[in-house]
Amino acid sequence: MNSVDNPYTPGAGTPPPELAGRESILKKAEDTIKRTKKGKAAKSFIMLGLRGVGKTVLLNRIDQIAETVGCRTAIFEADPDRTLPEILTQQLNRLLLKIDRRKRVSDEVQKAFGLLRGFASAFKVKYGEFEVGLSNEIMTGDLTIDLTDLIVAIGEAAKSRKTVAVIMIDEVQYVSERDLGPLIMSLHKISQRQLPLLFFGAGLPQLAKLAGDAKSYAERLFDYPEIDRLDEKSARAALVEPARRESVAYEDDALDVILKETDGYPFFLQVWGSHTWEVAPSSPFTSDHAKLATKRAISALDQGFFKMRLDRLTDRQQDYARAMAELIPSPATSTAVAKVLGLTVKQAAPIRDELIKKGIAYSPKRGLVSFTVPKFDEFIKRGHI
Repeated sequence: MNSVDNPYTPGAGTPPPELAGRESILKKAEDTIKRTKKGKAAKSFIMLGLRGVGKTVLLNRIDQIAETVGCRTAIFEADPDRTLPEILTQQLNRLLLKIDRRKRVSDEVQKAFGLLRGFASAFKVKYGEFEVGLSNEIMTGDLTIDLTDLIVAIGEAAKSRKTVAVIMIDEVQYVSERDLGPLIMSLHKISQRQLPLLFFGAGLPQLAKLAGDAKSYAERLFDYPEIDRLDEKSARAALVEPARRESVAYEDDALDVILKETDGYPFFLQVWGSHTWEVAPSSPFTSDHAKLATKRAISALDQGFFKMRLDRLTDRQQDYARAMAELIPSPATSTAVAKVLGLTVKQAAPIRDELIKKGIAYSPKRGLVSFTVPKFDEFIKRGHI
């Protein structure tokens, strides 16, 4: 097949050619945005899911929906090596510039800009015009107070412009425990005052617990829709429809091979679809093409997607991951993993927590531990640790 015509997009956060099976979550986001624009109460939400289910793609699509209906948006990714003020300052400045795009005089907008400069000064963030001393707004240096004042001011600025401010953060689990509480508190104040500001987040499954630990009311403040693998119908559509638009078809046996190998995970569907396209000499794609593509797909994932995550682990973290892989697909308990390692549960607990903080593992239920990366256990069992 001609590589130039290959429709599949196996990238990080790259929109698939067919966004199948996500209609309900996008409808929920659109309804939330439109309700807020009409001045009605609406609940922000944080999408939870494993790696490769398409959370980033959905967040970007929500950004497009919000912009289309006339909202002003800021979308960015949390960084474990940067503080929340460092991450927020630039993005909130851009958001305010969007809100104020007509440059009309507004006390609310000017106040928000002043508070943002003061915020940058208080937390020693340097970004363009935000230098110490450029604001008359007095900030306390307490993130809980100052971030709440700033977010409320942005909500009031949006209200004065008859629009909605929409803040979207990907990889929210990387916001530090120290910063997550103030962020939640500021959004709680927005909810209490019914200001036109929404928050959409995305993160790994452990995020719901992190948010609840930071502020107990977080479980009531947000909805936490789970983004999971695609059902069989949607998974087939994700493969078939992009090919069909290129006048290419799959035999049913080929689809069966790919669906079994990918378990319906959107990222893997793109990987397998792309490799099948590259190995097949012509349409229709057969099971033999799919099996050859499987070998190439696994090799590519082992050398890139999986290896990149393995390289982030220390020796003792790799030992813990290997012990987990020995127990999976049966539920891996923290007790069983510790036993494989020859450690007590107390001795193994810090290693488990390190893997969770690095986004490699999570606890689906109390006492259980699993990988956030689908098929990571198979990668380990292939002898890569």
